[in-house]
Amino acid sequence: MFVLFEEDGAFKAAHIMSETEATIQVESSSGKRSKIKRANCLFHFSSPAPDILLAKAQELAQEIDVPFLWEVAPQEEFDLDTLGTEYFGHAPDALEKATLLFRLHESPIYFHRRGKGRYRAAPPEILTAALAAQEKKRLQAEEIAGWADEMIAGRLPASIAELALSLVTRPDKNSQAWKAIETACSRLQKTPEQLLLDLGAWPHALALHQGKFLATHFPKGTGFGPINISAPERDLPLASVEAYSVDDITTTEIDDALSVEALPNGNIRVGVHVAAPGLLVTRDSELDRLARARMSTVYMPGEKIPMQPDSVIETFSLDEGKPVPALSLYVTANPATGEIVSHESKLERIAVRANLRHNMLDEHITDASLADPSVVLPYNEWIRPLWQLALQLNKQREIVRGKPENNNRVEYSFYLDGPADNPDTPVRILPRQRNAPLDRLVAEYMILANSIWGGLLASHGLPGIYRSQQTGRVRMSTHALPHEAIGVAQYAWCTSPLRRYVDLVNQWQLIAAIEHGVSAPLVAPFKPRDADLFAIIGAFEAQYATWNDFQNQMERYWVLRWLRQQQVSETIGHVLKDDLIRLGNAPFVTRLPGLPELSRGQQVALKINDFDELNLELKASYLHSIGSVDESTD
Repeated sequence: MFVLFEEDGAFKAAHIMSETEATIQVESSSGKRSKIKRANCLFHFSSPAPDILLAKAQELAQEIDVPFLWEVAPQEEFDLDTLGTEYFGHAPDALEKATLLFRLHESPIYFHRRGKGRYRAAPPEILTAALAAQEKKRLQAEEIAGWADEMIAGRLPASIAELALSLVTRPDKNSQAWKAIETACSRLQKTPEQLLLDLGAWPHALALHQGKFLATHFPKGTGFGPINISAPERDLPLASVEAYSVDDITTTEIDDALSVEALPNGNIRVGVHVAAPGLLVTRDSELDRLARARMSTVYMPGEKIPMQPDSVIETFSLDEGKPVPALSLYVTANPATGEIVSHESKLERIAVRANLRHNMLDEHITDASLADPSVVLPYNEWIRPLWQLALQLNKQREIVRGKPENNNRVEYSFYLDGPADNPDTPVRILPRQRNAPLDRLVAEYMILANSIWGGLLASHGLPGIYRSQQTGRVRMSTHALPHEAIGVAQYAWCTSPLRRYVDLVNQWQLIAAIEHGVSAPLVAPFKPRDADLFAIIGAFEAQYATWNDFQNQMERYWVLRWLRQQQVSETIGHVLKDDLIRLGNAPFVTRLPGLPELSRGQQVALKINDFDELNLELKASYLHSIGSVDESTD
């Protein structure tokens, strides 16, 4: 005697060895013995042999027309014997019951299982809906396969092209388009970005990089829409100072400027003047919400996405010849010793005499020319006293730091002579030393202002957003802590309120301190332990890192374009670590397979083999080492 039973979702047949009330001991055709539960048994039979029954039943099941079987089946619940009698016209034998069982089991749309060997025909309305869904699924599968086949053949389906950007930014992985992309990518061994780029979804890799960034972070566009503002109604005095700003030629948001006045006793009075959008862009205002959503201006070669609307920038930027509100720090100091005698902060209007540019001055204002008092420099009466005091301030910070600052690394400025969305636009990459005098001068006074203003907030019991470093750990917090790397007691970002949101927040607090003194904690926008300040810090750090990552990506892209345009086939780099190389003529770090074990800073010659503008990689090979070790990599 044999038994047909169900085990692990499959139907099996075996020879019965023994039975109990609850179990049956069986032996398969292979000789394997096992014990099965009687509840899993469907029926006993004496012929044909189990293997023949299973094979023949599966073959015959395919000959049964399922729609006809559904019409024959009773509307109420039935078992195999009942359906067999209706279908065959007689009581079914073992083979016929197995045949019906297999056909019923593989037709769940038509027949719903109701227990061991029992089924019920699907109601007509449910069957109609299920068949429609099945047909829809079949058509979708055909469409997915068709799209995949087209892409594998090198053609981009129009439906895929329309969704290309969303497929590489926020793909719906249940969509037909994504499933077609997955299929094609699997067959071609490509990423979705590479496949779609190869198929012409974007004209070039630059369009893909920019499109992904904008779609992810600026889905509604980079504009602000119409915004009408008016200058703050403040009766601010006009400062009688001769102030100048120093920025790159491409800078349009002029945040800061410097002035200097000689005093009769040999001291000087230095003014650090910072744009004051905080007078208009107030906490929780519409302009604040716009700035907070971006947290910072986004920079990239050839263009930028401002944090604030153009109308705000135009109103508060320290453009030459235009009186605008400013937050000023005046420091009286001995330029020979760097001693700070006193300082005061005030709100006023500033009319900057001129917006100076690095590209016009750096070649004239050098360490050598500054060291020679007989050389008449551009803006000589302004720059020489500022430089003298800056040197002393730097020395004082170095004493606190315990070592001099290392500013010898070359930095680079990118200039595009044409549209930033055209890869054929000529790009210029110009090196600049980090310790160029004008850079050091401006940086020194920004450090001074950020430190003094951070101390001012703390002295008034006002929270601010500080950047500190202790035991090598850099962090942002709401209270004053030392910044060991800079060498100051506290450091709060305050000098770029047009470009950086935390500077704007700190400016609100500073305005409260200046205008209300000891009463400032009662009226300041942020009170001590305000949870929103911590939220701002977290959001700023994440957003700022994202913007920096994109800037780095775009700089890598334009370095690759520059190397192409300059037809550079061989170049020099120096070892950073293991096989990591920094190019000597552009800001680009790459890995160099096959590099022998070399010391950090060792210069090497390398051959450029290819450019990967999608993955922003340079494919190069090692040629040979060059003489001495380059120590400027630290």
